Amino acid sequence: MSEIQTQVRQVEERAVENGLRVTDLRKSFVDPTGNRLEVLRSISFAAAPGESVAIIGASGAGKSTLLHLLGGLEAADHGSITLGHFAIDRASASSLTAFRRDRIGFVFQFHYLLTDLNAVENVALPLLLERANGHSARQRAIDSLTEIGLGDRCHHPVNHLSGGEQQRVAACRALINQPHLVLADEPTGNLDAAAADDLGQLLVTYSRNQRAIVVIATHNERLAQLCDQILEIEDGLLKVVRS
Repeated sequence: MSEIQTQVRQVEERAVENGLRVTDLRKSFVDPTGNRLEVLRSISFAAAPGESVAIIGASGAGKSTLLHLLGGLEAADHGSITLGHFAIDRASASSLTAFRRDRIGFVFQFHYLLTDLNAVENVALPLLLERANGHSARQRAIDSLTEIGLGDRCHHPVNHLSGGEQQRVAACRALINQPHLVLADEPTGNLDAAAADDLGQLLVTYSRNQRAIVVIATHNERLAQLCDQILEIEDGLLKVVRS
């Protein structure tokens, strides 16, 4: 049995109801000289609700590309991606927009907070965009920030917060709608060790408590070791480091 066939079989064995299932995923790009570059070649893995997955690999290995495909931000050349019964790779643009809004949380290396809003307002924003009651949305945001130790910083402008505090605010904003799938792209890249540990623990704890799936692309070995699975992308292929 080939390595690819083995990976696909492992996906089928691990996949469960409401889980994430990725099968034979491929993605290539054309460089400025017209040459086609295969970034991902036959990627297959699965994750169950409550699991966290670390995606490791060298810079340029395709970690961010994989997260973009999982989130429906880019289209794969081949293969399938499903979360529960929703086929991300075959969904229409409007269905993907609703899916991302309702079921996916994104955490990036650069937090992309709105600097003219304070911490509570940033975290409450996804709820307000869903037309939630304003008082209820703000209270949920305060409760979320308090849980991660930022209760006394709720009403501070975000540009008055430290880098680690800002990234925790961004994570709270990503999690406030209780998404089923969280995609984090180098979320600790700009943080010191203590702040990185705090954020990593926040994401992994969320996955376990909420029965969500968290996929983290990272160079941070300590963060990777917190996760249930560690998968490495090398030469476009996926290697299981720990499962």
